[in-house]
Amino acid sequence: MPTPIRVGVVGCGYWGPNLMRNLRSLSNCRLEVICDVKQERLKHLGSLYPEARTMTDYNAMVTRKDLDAIVIATPVEFHHRMAKASLSAGKHTFIEKPMAASSAECEDLIHLADGKGLVLMAGHTFLYSPAVRKIKEIVDAGDIGDIRYISARRLNLGLYQRDINVTWDLAPHDISIILHIMEESPLSVNCRGSAHVTPGIEDVTSLFLTFRKERSAIIHSSWLDPRKVREMTIVGSRRMIVYDDVAQLEKIRIFDARVERPPHYDTFAEFHYAYHYGDVYAPYIKQEEPLKVECQHFLDCIRNGTRPLTDGRQALAMVRILEAASASLKQEGGPVHFDKEADHAPATSMVKSTAPRAHAASKRNGRPPRKEVAVSLAAA
Repeated sequence: MPTPIRVGVVGCGYWGPNLMRNLRSLSNCRLEVICDVKQERLKHLGSLYPEARTMTDYNAMVTRKDLDAIVIATPVEFHHRMAKASLSAGKHTFIEKPMAASSAECEDLIHLADGKGLVLMAGHTFLYSPAVRKIKEIVDAGDIGDIRYISARRLNLGLYQRDINVTWDLAPHDISIILHIMEESPLSVNCRGSAHVTPGIEDVTSLFLTFRKERSAIIHSSWLDPRKVREMTIVGSRRMIVYDDVAQLEKIRIFDARVERPPHYDTFAEFHYAYHYGDVYAPYIKQEEPLKVECQHFLDCIRNGTRPLTDGRQALAMVRILEAASASLKQEGGPVHFDKEADHAPATSMVKSTAPRAHAASKRNGRPPRKEVAVSLAAA
């Protein structure tokens, strides 16, 4: 039996304990160290996992010789510094989403991990979900035809973050799924939002991604809705998929529904859209905790020397979209464009914000035009 991989987890807040629980359940892993600055949280988790040593000093943790890997589940503002220390100490590193607070920080971590031959993985948990894997399988098989657009809603009352807005907090889940399904980066990003509770931190946002071939994606994120909603609709030219992650059963439903335009007509009277309504069915999905699959994937990549599905470059593509969303928010929803020549390679794209239509509208309304914002996403 292979020697267990020895892991330390830093961050005992909301998500860290979930990672600890799953890592400890895996036979090829040993939860060696738990780290946090709050003594009461350490005491509680130490009672749950008595075999793990508890520490408050992260710098002392990364220099330990009995650790192979470190899992970081702290606020985003600490991700880069902690991950850099972990990689510099020769530890394989897993970071919760988003991987860092900027694309420059992501690039720094990617270069460091590549230079040392270490696994760098981001916690885009939903890509390890059986439901999302089934959706990808259905789309790749061509069962729904050509994708026309994807819409997503991720809503709840709280949990408020103090360092990032709701787009940075909730939208990464949907962005990761959309990029996984579309298999390309967007051409442009628009984002509008409002800060109702904490000034300067938007708690409701609407994000619009434009892709090639007239495809698009819309993501509505909110910390202010009374119900927890985790829903995504994928509209194809032949069929449509509705993914409801909150549903206990039938998380995926496939609708045999579409609208067709008549190919030929001579008069307006002959022009009628054809609406097709067929069956609705729910494919079987094996029940499996995505986080456990994700943790096992991290360990497998360490043991086999393979690149994770959600590696540093995937995380960089995500952060670049989030940066573009922030730039668009600052100019009241103006478009932020990615370099069209690099639309298949998010890691080498350049983003520019140009909104001539918005400027023209501002002039007509008597308001000063928005300032153009350029976001440089240099090559990794």
